[in-house]
Amino acid sequence: MSRISTRCRRAAVLACLLCCGCAAWTPFTDPKRVAQDRELYGPTADQRITELAAEAKAAQAAGPAGQTEFTQRLVTEILGEHDARVRCRILTTAAEFDTPAAVAICKGAIQDPDEDVRMEACRVWAERGGPEALALLTARATTDAELDVRLQALRMLGELDDDRAIPVLAKALEDPDPAVQYRAVAALKEVSGRDLGDDVNRWREWAADPEGSAAEWSIAEGFRRLF
Repeated sequence: MSRISTRCRRAAVLACLLCCGCAAWTPFTDPKRVAQDRELYGPTADQRITELAAEAKAAQAAGPAGQTEFTQRLVTEILGEHDARVRCRILTTAAEFDTPAAVAICKGAIQDPDEDVRMEACRVWAERGGPEALALLTARATTDAELDVRLQALRMLGELDDDRAIPVLAKALEDPDPAVQYRAVAALKEVSGRDLGDDVNRWREWAADPEGSAAEWSIAEGFRRLF
């Protein structure tokens, strides 16, 4: 029998099932099949993400000892997790806790093989703040192989509201990629509290001597706001 004939027969059987309403049952919605699959293959990514929220809520209510135990377990889980979406959720879950294990997860995630996880880690560190955040975000902004991660790190450096990020952002102004230059300008606006427009050269001049050009830029900003 030819392949065409076989395909035709399969199509006819499928059509009959649809007409009879038999196709209303699928293995993806049948509770028994879902339970069997979970027992055989473990929870799906969506199931694990849902469970993490409930587990985190319980750990928060359990006090310091429970939080320490929970975040230590998360370390093991993130190291063995192959799905980047789940690793992202483990990261954001860990970020809600202030334990050594939670900090270790946040540090490790900023070097995760998946760029989406690294980008989420940049956001987490911008929220945490502090000298450690500055160092980690600087490393991503200057060394990451993926442009999107570098752009995210630059953006988060701006959100740190730490003028120690100015040299890093000033260096990014020299990048040949216009997207990097634009993001560095946007971050400098946040860090400096100034708005010198979007002219990269003007920001280069300011970054070269922030104190010496302060009065000049202050006057220029005043005129721009008026007109």
